[in-house]
Amino acid sequence: MTIELYPLVGSFAENKDIARDVRQDMINPALNNGEDVILDFNKIDSTTQSFIHALLSEIIREHGAGAIDKLSFKNCADTVQKIIAIVLDYMQES
Repeated sequence: MTIELYPLVGSFAENKDIARDVRQDMINPALNNGEDVILDFNKIDSTTQSFIHALLSEIIREHGAGAIDKLSFKNCADTVQKIIAIVLDYMQES
């Protein structure tokens, strides 16, 4: 499953409520069905760490660190890549 985030968040992904909704309504059901999930960040210039945390942290808590292997991140700007890496590293340490 591919989730295009730009139509949901615009060029700056910051709204934690939207991140929660995407996680609950799209990512979790796909993972529960055994699907891989591609998060497409096309046209997103930047994001906040809190948005990525809201998008991913509960997935890792619920599904375990193996859930990371079921997630792919596509078309990420450099700043978005760095923030995703920070959040994933933090979640794997805790």
